[in-house]
Amino acid sequence: MIQREEQKKMTRQRIVDAAGRGFRRGGYGGIGVDGLAKEAGMTSGAFYVHFDSKKSAFRESMLRGLVELQEGVNYLQAEHGADWWPEFVRYYLSAKRTCDLSESCALQSLPPEVARLDASLRTEFEAALRKIAKSIAAGPPSPITPADEESAYAALALLTGAVTLARAVSSESLAKKIAQGALRTLLPVATSAVKKSPVKKAPVKKKK
Repeated sequence: MIQREEQKKMTRQRIVDAAGRGFRRGGYGGIGVDGLAKEAGMTSGAFYVHFDSKKSAFRESMLRGLVELQEGVNYLQAEHGADWWPEFVRYYLSAKRTCDLSESCALQSLPPEVARLDASLRTEFEAALRKIAKSIAAGPPSPITPADEESAYAALALLTGAVTLARAVSSESLAKKIAQGALRTLLPVATSAVKKSPVKKAPVKKKK
């Protein structure tokens, strides 16, 4: 009995993971139950054993994606202390900008879909977003870390907007400029310190 329940949980998680990839890649309207089932490697009938609709699968995959972002913030704060914010920003503007769209951040890829759906989804999205912003504001402080929730929302908006804009252009050089502009805005102390630090030249030996 226990083994059967574990198997059921694993199958449900497989559907959630597949739904997350499918909705990030094609949007809510770009994939149906048949496509989600195929992405998870099962039949549509098996899908309906775990979810009663496409929307319920979207809801769970959305929440799972936001939890993953929350867990990432918590991990970096524990691992890097006061230096966690630069690590997060650089990771987001590099890895989350260049990865396959199906593996992109839920906060960057799913909000337009949430906005088109019903109020209950927006309420749950908001609750998860508030939790992430509170974690950012309450994390190890530094001169460049968002100092309060309002600043955290602004920083997240800039990060997700920059990644979205960079993904939409065909020129990689322009995409990099967009990411670099966001980086300079979010890490002004760190980037200015890099610019101002003198370059040490190797000593030149005088000829005898």
